[in-house]
Amino acid sequence: MRRAKHARALRLDKNFTPVSVDQGDEFYPNGIFVFNITKMLEYIDNHRNEFIPAPAAVKDFACESPSIRDVDSADISRPVILAEIAPGTYNLIDGHHRMEKARRAGLENIMAYRVHMEQHLQFLTTHKAYTAYVEYWNSKLKEGFA
Repeated sequence: MRRAKHARALRLDKNFTPVSVDQGDEFYPNGIFVFNITKMLEYIDNHRNEFIPAPAAVKDFACESPSIRDVDSADISRPVILAEIAPGTYNLIDGHHRMEKARRAGLENIMAYRVHMEQHLQFLTTHKAYTAYVEYWNSKLKEGFA
């Protein structure tokens, strides 16, 4: 996991609009922070110049989990999504089966999109999550996280 070079404090945007969760959308719950993965992937596809896949070390993100099954059909040629959940720290939010398949195959790296806070913030699904995220992010900056 990589640390960011610049601390970026957030201010609440009174005009923030949570992204909708439509029937069939995939989402990633990380506590109160729920991200719409389907809409994030659409955004990545439509903004390829902003998202260049880069290798990510499998050992940094993969851990054997009995809850991850059926990895044989996972397409490890598709990049996973790593989101900057705290300043400079990236969590795997899409591609757990691909990461596990890469780990089991003994791969050192898998291609990943690193989605910075400024990019993924728009994919939170509720106002409550957005408000909590702003507070969480800023608290991490005060702790000297970045």
